[in-house]
Amino acid sequence: MATEHRSPRLAPLRSGLSFLVDPIKYLTDLPTVLFDQTFAALSSYRTLKTDNQNLREQQLINQTRLLKFAALEQENIRLRALLENSFKLGEQVLIAELLSMTMAPYEHIVVVNKGTRFGVHQQQPVLDANGVVGQVFRALPLTSEIMLITDPNHALPVQVNRNGLLTIAVGSGQVNKLVLPFLPSNADIKAGDLLITSGLGGTFPKGYPVAVVDEFTTQPNKAFVTITATPKAQLDRNRELMIVWSNSEPVPLTGHPTTPAQGASHANPQ
Repeated sequence: MATEHRSPRLAPLRSGLSFLVDPIKYLTDLPTVLFDQTFAALSSYRTLKTDNQNLREQQLINQTRLLKFAALEQENIRLRALLENSFKLGEQVLIAELLSMTMAPYEHIVVVNKGTRFGVHQQQPVLDANGVVGQVFRALPLTSEIMLITDPNHALPVQVNRNGLLTIAVGSGQVNKLVLPFLPSNADIKAGDLLITSGLGGTFPKGYPVAVVDEFTTQPNKAFVTITATPKAQLDRNRELMIVWSNSEPVPLTGHPTTPAQGASHANPQ
């Protein structure tokens, strides 16, 4: 120790001995190092697993929110279309939300969440962004029942937009079809003609789009021809409908005028 303190002569010996001592020191520290590294690795694994689970849950929540946002976006598009259409009508309208629907073969009725508390009354025309949907069949305080134009008990005075030909469109019991049963075989009508409300009867103001005439085959040996039309309104897809108030005077089919409050019965709508 005195020699090492006074001169560096023992430095080579110290260096040589370090080759023997250092591995023993590393072996002594190895269990502690392995334990610390293993503990750190396990902690990191738990943390990563927890973070991964949290991220998966958050991703699921975000995807669910995106689905809701997509539904809200589509609803916003539909409401915008209804709003734009209401400006085109130039009449007072009330937007109602669909609650339920009955699509039995002999009854096409939907229920909306607006009733007499909002001023709704029988025989009011109901539209969507594309065309005529039907009319108010029964108005209750909180809800209203809408008879669709495809209901077999519903008849709607229409005219061909191309030439003004008047006829009646009757519900077929099928949600995508109307029937024109009162046209002679020589009537000036052809596939693709747009049918609009004629204003006769007083329920539907003139000019609302109703349906487009389907392809048909004329039969010269018969007095009447079977003609069908596809409704313009999306009767089986609507979530919101427009109930319309018209300021025009009704044009009765008979000589006795009726008021809007005197609604038609289920068996004989206008």
